[in-house]
Amino acid sequence: MVAIIFLFTSFTTIIDFITDYQWFKEVGYDKVFLTKLMVQLKMGIPIFIVLTLLIHFYLLSIKKNYNKRINTAGNRISEKGMNRIALGISVVVSFLTTMTITGNLWFELLKFLNATPFHILDPIFKKDISFYMFKMPFLEQIYYLFISFIVFLGIVTVVFYMILMSVRRPAIFDRNDEVEDNVRRIYPNMNNGKQLLNIALEQITILGVIFFVLLGLGYVLKTYDLLYSPRGVAYGASFTDIHVTLWVYRAKILLSIFSAVLLIIGAKRKKLKLVLTGPIIMIAISILGNAVALGVQNFIVAPDEISKERTYLEHNINYTKMAYGLDKIEEKDFPATRDLTREDLDKNIKTIKNIRINDYRPTKQFYNQSQGIRLYYQFPDVDIDRYNIDGQLTQVFLSGREINEGKINEQWINQHLKYTHGYGVALSLVNAITSQGQPELLIKNIPPKSDIESLKIKYPQIYFGELTNNYVITNTKEKEFDYPSGGQNEETFYEGSAGIHLGGINKLLYAIKERSSKILISGNITKDSKILIYRNIKDRAKKIAPFIYYDDDPYLVINDGKLFWILDGYTVSENFPYAKPFGEGRTNYIRNSVKVVIDAYNGDTTYYVVDKHDPVIKSMMKIFPQLFTSVDKMPEGIKSHIRYPQTLFDIQANVYKVYHMNNTEVFYQQEDLWDIAHEIYEQEKRVMESNYFIMKLPEEDKEEFLLSIPYTPKNKPNLTALFMARNDGENYGKLIIYKMPKQKNVYGPMQIESKIDQDTTISKEFSLWGQKGSTYIRGNLLTIPIENSLLYIEPIYLKADNENSLPEVKRVIVAYGDRIAYEETLEKALDQLFGEVRTPNVTIPEEDLKDSVDVKGMIERANEVFVKAQEAQRNGKWAEYGKYLDELKGLLERLNQIEKGIS
Repeated sequence: MVAIIFLFTSFTTIIDFITDYQWFKEVGYDKVFLTKLMVQLKMGIPIFIVLTLLIHFYLLSIKKNYNKRINTAGNRISEKGMNRIALGISVVVSFLTTMTITGNLWFELLKFLNATPFHILDPIFKKDISFYMFKMPFLEQIYYLFISFIVFLGIVTVVFYMILMSVRRPAIFDRNDEVEDNVRRIYPNMNNGKQLLNIALEQITILGVIFFVLLGLGYVLKTYDLLYSPRGVAYGASFTDIHVTLWVYRAKILLSIFSAVLLIIGAKRKKLKLVLTGPIIMIAISILGNAVALGVQNFIVAPDEISKERTYLEHNINYTKMAYGLDKIEEKDFPATRDLTREDLDKNIKTIKNIRINDYRPTKQFYNQSQGIRLYYQFPDVDIDRYNIDGQLTQVFLSGREINEGKINEQWINQHLKYTHGYGVALSLVNAITSQGQPELLIKNIPPKSDIESLKIKYPQIYFGELTNNYVITNTKEKEFDYPSGGQNEETFYEGSAGIHLGGINKLLYAIKERSSKILISGNITKDSKILIYRNIKDRAKKIAPFIYYDDDPYLVINDGKLFWILDGYTVSENFPYAKPFGEGRTNYIRNSVKVVIDAYNGDTTYYVVDKHDPVIKSMMKIFPQLFTSVDKMPEGIKSHIRYPQTLFDIQANVYKVYHMNNTEVFYQQEDLWDIAHEIYEQEKRVMESNYFIMKLPEEDKEEFLLSIPYTPKNKPNLTALFMARNDGENYGKLIIYKMPKQKNVYGPMQIESKIDQDTTISKEFSLWGQKGSTYIRGNLLTIPIENSLLYIEPIYLKADNENSLPEVKRVIVAYGDRIAYEETLEKALDQLFGEVRTPNVTIPEEDLKDSVDVKGMIERANEVFVKAQEAQRNGKWAEYGKYLDELKGLLERLNQIEKGIS
């Protein structure tokens, strides 16, 4: 009967367990799935057996003591019956306790057993940081579970006594005077009321002693918690915490043991005052400790705070930097000169040609309107990346064309059998626009078309993506919709490896799991059909490894004609000593240790470890050896697209605006606080976003992919620093801070925005565009370092006031020093500021030319190539531009050789 009830109440759980195991096995992580189960069984079985026996013997001892010392008026239940009741209570209590322990502690236990040392000691107790990161959480949970268990056991004791008293009624409670007289005659010294009180006192004593011992252990843990104290001027243990609170806790540890001893003595002597002495002293010590701490803080620390807290401020600065990976930032001075020339621009042509004049928000709107093709297609996001196009590192926007399941007819066949996947991508250059001011597409249409060989896609189907929330069933009798083609639809059958076969009992299992009888009764589903579940890439990653925290912005990558998602995974913790938390919680440690790569067609999910120095991920690798793969095994085509994530960079940037100050006095006075720079986006002031760029750093020889954010001093508009993260090759993850000279004013973004507003030509056009019927949009203000100078670039969009209107790039503003250029293209704006690129003036005396060389034709070709190069530059066709420059260079060198030969 019990088995039937258990099966009925756990039916859904059993189905989920079986189907989840099948899915984990299908994706190749069955050992990861079984790790939790095996640990819970290894923990749970012995805990359950030991607890059952201990509680059972405990209850039997209560029963025996009760029978021995309490005279009863009769037994309603036999000894065996009472033993069964005791056993039943023991089993229930042990089962509930075991489920709580194994459910909450299995992962903490694994981290405890597989702790990887940081080789960094905390500054107060000199313990390795791994103790706080891996062991303290386990010990604290054990402590609270034990405390809860003692309280629970106290309740169980009371309940068991009530059962005993109900089935074996003490004679004192019986109204039969004859029985009572007989009892008193046989036991003249027996007083059942007092005996009941004595027994209860003994039980309370036992539980009380255990409670006080545990309380002492709790204060031991609290001493370590001082490293997360918010009391002082900075996060972590302060002067008062170390010199007062720590000693109060140590006193309470001793008082807890003392209280346990007094409880035993007081119970034996039946002196309540003695029993209460320990707790009263502890309460008094707590009150006194709080008063002393308040007095020390106000009368000793506050008048001389910097002196008293200097050591602890140093701890906070150093450990916060370590926790956020800010302790290895490379600091460099940036001259911010104003001597930039046309020659400097020419030397940095690859930086110039990758300056982003398109914004991802209008680009997303453009993709959805021009490349959505059908109502049910949607581009959920636009991501920025870089590709090697015609030998040039080129920055692009990219987005996958997914199916919005909410726009599909709600018929079950359409939702789960017919419309199973998205199709293809849209890709455009960040710096090129059409004559209408829209992004120039390098991949477009359905099927996706591209003139660039490396961007051609062989498997454009997106079965796993950001919008794929429904399960789908493939290889059914119903062909899948592939893509629209004119007035008809192309159809297909899934040829990938993903999915679980629905043959045999699986059809029933997944019908129950998905709560759909149609899976069971549909004639379209055969034994060869496969169900694809957990297709949302973020849900998929979380299902496999829920202990990793995932970025909200996965991005698509094209590699060898296939589409892959890259999802950044983080290891985080709340337990790094002295490190100031970010956000609203206590999280104060973060590393981007994992890149999750998911095949958009097959769903293959691989967890690549990119930060092998992170002790947290090292511990995870010990726990789940099947899960993680070294980044060395990542295909080169995918590795070339990994990015330093904006989420981590933004957290670091916000922490560093305070923690760039190394001097404790400067830090204490907050003399050199920074702010993330502000800008005008659209028509409102807002905090700038970090941006990806392709540019050449001043000390480097070639361009690279960088992530950057500018700083200004707190409440001041001038630029004080540029914070950058490198993304390519061996430099991946390196952080650089370029500090502006303090002896001169370097214009910050809002100062440039003000100059733009003050320009009469620009303000007139803004006023004209802002009239009824249209709206102008100011794009991101980009801060571009070139050589030792700074350029500011801001695109201006024009949008008609109707729903279907697309923003169009109409002007580009370039600011350099005190000068501003406002032109139709970036090239014209640069020409206005730095002069036009001059046409080569090649003159060779005609009388000196040899008949065998067509010099005149070469000169005409050189001029023709130069004109085409300028046209390609204006249109943002940088691959063509590079080819024309190479040809022009060859022609000029040849003409130079001819000239030397003649002379």
